[in-house]
Amino acid sequence: MSLASALLAPPPFSDGRQSATALAIRRGARRLLRLHGFLALTEMALPSGRRADLAALGPSGEVWIVEIKSSLADWRADAKWPDYRFHCDRLFFATLPEVAAVAPFPDDAGLILTDGHEAEMVRMAPEHRLPGATRRWLTLRFAQGCARRLHDLEDPLAAGLDRDA
Repeated sequence: MSLASALLAPPPFSDGRQSATALAIRRGARRLLRLHGFLALTEMALPSGRRADLAALGPSGEVWIVEIKSSLADWRADAKWPDYRFHCDRLFFATLPEVAAVAPFPDDAGLILTDGHEAEMVRMAPEHRLPGATRRWLTLRFAQGCARRLHDLEDPLAAGLDRDA
């Protein structure tokens, strides 16, 4: 890849696994989080080796994770979501209204409904305060992920230089 084509390439908004529906849900959920003072990083690696669809950091250092479900089949295929509770203060699901109407989302997690543009927090997630060491690790990981993505936008050829991305 030439330097000119690398500079003109669109930024990596997705790792290629998300459907157009999932990307729309992600956009709506991120907009809602921002209205609540949270900024979200997509596909953030967690200490367990899993990746959070959205990891959001709030103004007081609170960490929220939002798991995106684009269909009933997507919900049924997911058995890993309980693990996310160990890595956040609050756990949410974000989906479309038509998916929420048929999927049995748990009452002990928050629920965000979106049309891809606007979103509504239908149910606030209960709080599960993180231990200090976990919060510190996640906050550092979040900051590094944000800095890495900003660097990659400025210098796309540097993306392969990470030792532990």
